[in-house]
Amino acid sequence: MGAGHGHVLYRESTSPVHRLPPEVKIVAMVVFTIAVVATPREAFWAFGAYALLVAAVAALARVAPRWLLSRALIELPFVLFAVALPFLGAGDRVEVLGLRLSEDGLHGAWNILAKGTLGVLASLLLAATTTTRDLIVGLDRLHCPQVLTQIATFMLRYLDVLVGEARRMRVARISRGDDPRFLWQLRGFAAGIGALFLRAFERGERVYLAMLSRGYTGRMPAVWQGDGAATAGQWLVAATVPVVAASIAAAAVVLT
Repeated sequence: MGAGHGHVLYRESTSPVHRLPPEVKIVAMVVFTIAVVATPREAFWAFGAYALLVAAVAALARVAPRWLLSRALIELPFVLFAVALPFLGAGDRVEVLGLRLSEDGLHGAWNILAKGTLGVLASLLLAATTTTRDLIVGLDRLHCPQVLTQIATFMLRYLDVLVGEARRMRVARISRGDDPRFLWQLRGFAAGIGALFLRAFERGERVYLAMLSRGYTGRMPAVWQGDGAATAGQWLVAATVPVVAASIAAAAVVLT
């Protein structure tokens, strides 16, 4: 689990958000997302307040708005679905720019766009300020099932090994005249995938047996987790955003 196992979304910095323990950031993101989802779609002002919260955290974390917006394009399929809702929805119709659109469809499209975008931005901020290793450590400290955290740990540790193995197999195929661009050579490609799976399985079994022989009991040693868990002060600092978000959601429910 060396420092080289980062991910493309992580933005290295020394901001206050980066310095927070991973478990408090995970909880804050989850509570914020729940508050956004629980907000009635008619409370337009609430989603504006959520956007200001996200912008404030991004500024504190020194994450550029352009970087956030470019990565948020991952939700484009949902955006296309939302755009189609006003045309396909049933119920009363309203005229917008000369088009007869479904009122329920417009509300549904807004609901998907607003909540989906805020959720994606919150997830991107978490990924931008927390390394993959720290995310797994945070989940472990939050008592996530050991099976899940251990699988994620080994996947992260050996992902580069498998990618390198797949690259060498591809070079070997091409050097022997194989070209996976042609349809009739898909059989060789499929055989390569099967061989890679068998090699990964055998290597995983050897690594697991080696770990058992060295005293592995199903849980990573405490030294792997680095510094201690979050303090009460850090929990209070990280609770600022979810508490404000929950207050906004409660006010939106009452006023709507």
